Amino acid sequence: MIMTPLQIDENNEIKEIPEPLTFPKPVIWVAKILSWIFHPLFIPVYVSWFLVRIQPYIFAGFSEFDQIIVMIRFFVMYAMFPMVSVLLAKGLGFIDSIFLRTQKERIIPYIASGVYYFWMWYVLRNQPEFPEHLVSFSFAIFLASSFGLLANIYMKVSMHALSLGVMCTYMAWLAFILETQFGYYITIAFLITGLVLTARFIVSDHTQKEIYVGFFLGVIAQVIGFVL
Repeated sequence: MIMTPLQIDENNEIKEIPEPLTFPKPVIWVAKILSWIFHPLFIPVYVSWFLVRIQPYIFAGFSEFDQIIVMIRFFVMYAMFPMVSVLLAKGLGFIDSIFLRTQKERIIPYIASGVYYFWMWYVLRNQPEFPEHLVSFSFAIFLASSFGLLANIYMKVSMHALSLGVMCTYMAWLAFILETQFGYYITIAFLITGLVLTARFIVSDHTQKEIYVGFFLGVIAQVIGFVL
């Protein structure tokens, strides 16, 4: 007779422990690589590169130097500052791991990142040379971070899913407002999203609910960003 392992949850109720799925090592390594390449901190940087290099007419009034400065600003505010904040929190002992495996460990990074994201949005919205849809993208990033902080009270939503929800919605919106053939780029965006979220199922301890809720909150954040 095979005994099913049991555990007591946070409500002091006994429940079965599902047996973890096993994957071949190459699949796990690919999933880890995808998770790092498309880390939430890098998604806004990739989008800025896409707008500057692949859709350059959006910044037609910007010189080559100014376009580079735009990408540097996105990297500093959306990747470097949050990354340094996590490393400082780890060094000072506020968190145990830079991988933010628990809800408690995510509080400080969420708050710190929210400050950087709000400041970036505030600066962009007061510079009329930046297109309105880019300002809404910046606002959506701030909203997604805020939603993630609030949702963190109840569950450890996937940060990858949050960022990809914003990205997919933004790319879909660009397809409507830009007079270019955008189907190819939307396909790539959704393909990346599917691969990365699948990777998070494989190598993270997130539940399906945490990933789906994260993606949904990212979509809602970008929709609100467009409306407001």
